[in-house]
Amino acid sequence: MCGIVAYVGHRNAQDVIIKGLKRLEYRGYDSAGIALLNNGLNIYKKKGKVSDLEDHITDEALRSTIGIGHTRWATHGEPNDVNAHPHYSYSRKLAIIHNGIIENYSSLKKELLKKGHEFLSETDTEVLIHFIEDIWENNNCTLDEAVRLALTRVVGAYAIVIMSNDNPDQLIAARKGSPLVIGVGQQEYFMASDATPIIEYTKDVVYLNDQEIAIIDNGQLRIKTIEDAPLTPYIQKLELELEAIEKGGFDHFMLKEIFEQPKSIKDCLRGRLDSQANRLVLGGIREYVNKMMNAERIIIVACGTSWHAGLVAEYMIEELCRIPVEVEYASEFRYRNPIIREGDVVIAISQSGETADTLAAIDLAKSKGAIIIGVCNVVGSSIARASHAGSYTHAGPEIGVASTKAFTAQLTVLSMICLIIAQKRGTITDQAFHRMLVELETIPDKVESVLELNDKIREIAYTFKDASNFLYLGRGYNFPVALEGALKLKEISYIHAEGYPAAEMKHGPIALIDEEMPVVFIATHDSSYDKIVSNIQEVKARKGRVIAVVTEGDKLIPQMAEFIIEVPAVQDGLMPIVSVVPLQLLSYHIAVMRGCNVDQPRNLAKSVTVE
Repeated sequence: MCGIVAYVGHRNAQDVIIKGLKRLEYRGYDSAGIALLNNGLNIYKKKGKVSDLEDHITDEALRSTIGIGHTRWATHGEPNDVNAHPHYSYSRKLAIIHNGIIENYSSLKKELLKKGHEFLSETDTEVLIHFIEDIWENNNCTLDEAVRLALTRVVGAYAIVIMSNDNPDQLIAARKGSPLVIGVGQQEYFMASDATPIIEYTKDVVYLNDQEIAIIDNGQLRIKTIEDAPLTPYIQKLELELEAIEKGGFDHFMLKEIFEQPKSIKDCLRGRLDSQANRLVLGGIREYVNKMMNAERIIIVACGTSWHAGLVAEYMIEELCRIPVEVEYASEFRYRNPIIREGDVVIAISQSGETADTLAAIDLAKSKGAIIIGVCNVVGSSIARASHAGSYTHAGPEIGVASTKAFTAQLTVLSMICLIIAQKRGTITDQAFHRMLVELETIPDKVESVLELNDKIREIAYTFKDASNFLYLGRGYNFPVALEGALKLKEISYIHAEGYPAAEMKHGPIALIDEEMPVVFIATHDSSYDKIVSNIQEVKARKGRVIAVVTEGDKLIPQMAEFIIEVPAVQDGLMPIVSVVPLQLLSYHIAVMRGCNVDQPRNLAKSVTVE
């Protein structure tokens, strides 16, 4: 949530920051702003998207070699010009950008009001910069020391960057719970919420850790802890390529990412799976496989789409590994006083690796002696660093807010983890293990074949683009797919949609079905096929409009359903990787036909870094 960019060096800061904000706009797009040192410290900000800010400053002569910028997802204060970042300090000598939430801002604000401070906005961020300046002015210390002292009293999550009117070469940054990466160039530095604004200029980066402060001054980078202990910056090389964050000829990032899935799944498997050698290796979990196979239970924590991936993993791990699995919403996990025993395995799933609720769940589980296995997409992310072991999905950057390729990559990694544990435990035969490896290798091609149905799915979307409600039904492994299909539709088209186990339809949802209700069945040929056929008949009897995702060659369901989408035959546990793809396309086309912004749906942000 919220994207921040900062630059100091020899380039025109405005150009670097505006371009960077456009690349970070998937993190928030309620308002945008920029602060520059040009004849003083000046802030320019505007409600709306980065393009609105760009239009706002078109006629300004904004030449500066230092600046900070922000694109906002509102938490404190409605989206408007005043609440947009950056924010000035009381004297207007300092400016700040902030991603996160300051939980004790109210008490800090009361303290400052008593001292005569006046506030222009409703934001917690403005309170923070006033607080920092108050310490700076009253303690006869350097600005970075004032930042450090202030943060010892702050409760909450933050990634901040501060610039000063008095020092044209200095940027001060700090983080706790929200991501911040520093790009190191030739006599220049970049700061951003992720690497996408940086990759064009340098591949050398430093990932700032929790409760660390970075000071760039006179071309030098220093890092210290919030306890004032100096640290040596650890420079890493980015593997990201610039082309990966461009649309590549597609109308939207979401469509590009849907069509990238054959490649992203193949990249996920590459170097890990070799069916001819009957070999499956995940180097990131090698040292913890024995602890995983001997665990009395596995807890999966995740949010949103990642939670749906966790449900699929639950079914698969319990079936193949015979280990009890619990799937928890990370946002609820630590608030219900969960029972966590030493030796429990917690699998944390997150596309960004920065999800605040999931990080909080990890902290709680680690404090109880649990083993943390991270499954995330972003190298160097907070969850990757907080985990004892784990695996990257290697899906590549996912810019569209509605997750697509990250979901199928998560399912691929979780399937491999499950198979490794099952083989080690002896709960899967050698023949079954080999069949699953062969099947996994075919998945990219099978997803490719589903993508060839794009035109047909677009036609189905046209029929239902004006629907007010959708129902998604599935059984077994396809129940989580029903949940994910419903989530995708409501995320980007704003149509109300619900996912249910098909058998639960008779326990309430069937009351909604009439001749206007589209009902999407994920009805591939598995062990519950006969049951879901009965469910389709029940919907047809009530004049519901049936869209069915079926296995190629199905002869029965096409006689009942109004629309059919055929997918290749896949073993049950791996079917969700394939059966979810037509639902992604259906949601995408309906949203486009309704005139929705599919890459930046209203009220949503890609990375939920605040609770």
